[in-house]
Amino acid sequence: MEVILKTKLLMTGLLLCVILSGIVVGDRLPTQVPENQKISISTIIDVVGFVSDSSYMSWTIDSSETPVTTAQLSSGSAADAYPLNTNQVQALAAAKSSTSGLTYSTGTYDNSVILSSLTVPDYMLDDLAFPDIAADDPWWGKTWQSIMNLLDSSSYSKTQDTEYGSIHNSRLIPGESIAIVTFSDSIRTNGGHLMLNKQLDFDSQNKGQGLNNLEVEKVLTYESIDGSFLVGSEEWSLDVAGNYAETDDSIRCVFASAQDSVIPAFCNVVKAKSELINFNSGQVSTKGGIRAVAASSDVPAGLFYQIAVTPVPGSDSGFADGTVKTQFAGSIMEARGTSDSSSATNQWSDKTSVSGGIKNFQKTFGYESGLKI
Repeated sequence: MEVILKTKLLMTGLLLCVILSGIVVGDRLPTQVPENQKISISTIIDVVGFVSDSSYMSWTIDSSETPVTTAQLSSGSAADAYPLNTNQVQALAAAKSSTSGLTYSTGTYDNSVILSSLTVPDYMLDDLAFPDIAADDPWWGKTWQSIMNLLDSSSYSKTQDTEYGSIHNSRLIPGESIAIVTFSDSIRTNGGHLMLNKQLDFDSQNKGQGLNNLEVEKVLTYESIDGSFLVGSEEWSLDVAGNYAETDDSIRCVFASAQDSVIPAFCNVVKAKSELINFNSGQVSTKGGIRAVAASSDVPAGLFYQIAVTPVPGSDSGFADGTVKTQFAGSIMEARGTSDSSSATNQWSDKTSVSGGIKNFQKTFGYESGLKI
C-alpha cells in the first residue's frame, strides 16, 4: 500500500507542505463481469441566479471462482434418499446462513424429510461439518467429505463444478474479493454568478495500473451578488476486501515470481472529502479517480484526488473568499498466509480547514494498495 499526500496552502503569507508515505501488502481487486457499462455525463453551467447540481454513484462488485462438489438425488430414488432428523435440518440451515457457497435442498418421502441435494465448496470438504451437533447424532465428528460419503452412490450423482462470486452479506470465502465504490458531489447557490464545467466518466471494465474506473473533473468560478453564497461538497470512498487466494494464475506477468503460495486476506477502506462553506468568490478545480477492478492481482487498487482554490481571474482583491475544508482518511488491515487475523493495521487521517481571504490552497492525495506498486 502506498499513500502520497501533498498540501500547499498560501493564505495571507502561510505556506505548508506535507508528504506522507508508507508501504504494506495490499489489495487483490475483483475482476469485471461479462457485461460492462460506460457512463459519461458532461455539465456546463453559466448562470446568474439559483443553481443546484449534484451527482451520485454507488458500485459494488464481487469476484470469486470456487470449485464445489454437489451430490444430487437421482430421479426416482426418493425411497433410498438420506433421511434427515430435526437436528440435522437445523444444522444445515445454520451452516448455509453463515457460509457462502454452501447450499442444500430437502424434500419429503413417507412423512420424513430427505436430503435432495448438497453442494459444498471444495476448500471445506476436510473441515468439521457441525461442531455443535449432538454427540449422539450420526453426523457428530464428521467432515463434509464424510457426510458426502454417507450418500449412497446409487441414489445420488456427484459432480464437480465452479461457483462464481455474487454479492452477499456473509463471510468472504477463500479466493473471493469485493470492492465497494461510492462517489457524490453537490453544489448549491442562492444567487450570484456561477460558471461550472464538470465531466464524469465511468467504465466498469478491468483497468491496468495508471487507469481508473471512475474519473470526475470539475472547474467552477463563483462571484457573490448582494450577499449570495455557494455551498458544495465532494466525497469519494473505496472499500476493498478479500479472503486469502492461491497465488497461481493471479499474476499476469509470466516472469513474475511470488514469495508465497497465497495472497493473504485484507480489508482496506479509504476516503477523500472536500467542502465549500459560505463561499463568496473564487475559482475551484477538483479532479478524482478510483480504480477498483483489474484482470490480475498485480494491478493495485487506487484512489486519487486533488483540489485547488484560487482567486477569480482578474479579481480586484486578489483573494478567494470563504471556507474550504478537506479530509482524507484510511483504515488498513492485512493478514499473512491463510490466517484470518490481522498482521498489520494502519489507521490515518488528514484534515485541513481554511477560512477568509485565500490566495492559494492546494491538496493532492494519492493512494495505491497492491502486491506491486
